[in-house]
Amino acid sequence: MTLIIAELFLQLINAAFMLVLNIYMTKIGYTDPEIASVISYRFLGVMLIAFPLGLFIKGRKLMPFFYVSAICGPALGLLTLYGIDNHLPFITNISVLLWGISLTCVQVVMLPFIMRNAKIETQSEAISLNYATWSISTIITGFMIFSFSWINPVLFDEKFLLQLVSVLGFCSIIVLFFVKIKETVPVSESSRYDLKDFDWSLIVRSMVPVLIIAVGAGLTIPFINLFFFNIHGLDFNEFSFLGSITACLVAFAAIGVPYVKRRFGYKVAITVGQTMAVLALILLATTEFYSNYNWAIYIAIACYMLRQPLMNMAGPMTSELTMNYVGKRNQEMTSSLIASIWSGSWFFSSQIFRYFRAEGLNYSTIFFITAALYSVGVIWYYFLIVDYEHRKMIIEKS
Repeated sequence: MTLIIAELFLQLINAAFMLVLNIYMTKIGYTDPEIASVISYRFLGVMLIAFPLGLFIKGRKLMPFFYVSAICGPALGLLTLYGIDNHLPFITNISVLLWGISLTCVQVVMLPFIMRNAKIETQSEAISLNYATWSISTIITGFMIFSFSWINPVLFDEKFLLQLVSVLGFCSIIVLFFVKIKETVPVSESSRYDLKDFDWSLIVRSMVPVLIIAVGAGLTIPFINLFFFNIHGLDFNEFSFLGSITACLVAFAAIGVPYVKRRFGYKVAITVGQTMAVLALILLATTEFYSNYNWAIYIAIACYMLRQPLMNMAGPMTSELTMNYVGKRNQEMTSSLIASIWSGSWFFSSQIFRYFRAEGLNYSTIFFITAALYSVGVIWYYFLIVDYEHRKMIIEKS
């Protein structure tokens, strides 16, 4: 639990940047393509480090990586803001890249840490709690940004609020000193760098839907605040409040994940929830066509608030499914590949988004592309679940 709290302080920075940074950059003169270019460097950093990190952590203690993130994450966040504010591309891009790498240390090692140290009967709850930290951090950050900007909008502007949250992230260092877990380190029977030690056929099959959904998500999620700001006129404090309310729904959904999974199983819980989320995204995209009507923004907000918990609710279940599908000896590598694929895909998706916006493509068309990719990913997950349940049945009978 203490480790989750430490992660929460780091996620506060992540949440604040996701909610506010794009709008802040727009206001100080950056265009959509320029914003996409900056954001892409974060995901480039993760793409470069995640795979080798997955090899490196096999058979090693994982706690030191949490300390690296706790120190570097907040410091690099502050450096990023300095570069952006002064329009210094080199400093901005390098700091964003290194910031992405520092956050990867938590993203890659957290799932293996849980799978190593949590009891089997509480793994679903532990994974759900890990996912809930993003929602909780968004709730806290969103309400804080909205409240402070309402109290004094001149003092608490976008830049100051982002700096404030970055400084607050240093509290994760203090919390880590109170972690009292005797870490379990599995003994590796072969070299941690031996790629032949992994079941690549299982890993590749499990990674396909991750890749498809990640590419689609990278076209939408990092830039959804630009859609609300440019199309519906929602400012940073209003979008932060919306993000906070939506995160509450996501958190409640995450809490219910273990019950939903046990009640309905992977097949229904994952595919039905994701399908409904895709439909909500399509409806959200259509609001650009009639955004001149006052009521369009309410439909957009409703769709956003519906889509977020439905898609995020599937996250812990797809992660647990993937970890179980590949087996214990492939979990560290799979976790690193998940982080690498998501961030690598988001790097390329950000570049694609930059190109689309530079060519004048509207947001709705980009969102429709995301919905199409999501649909393919959901279908693949369905067949993956069928294969997993079939293999599990054979093992239980033998």
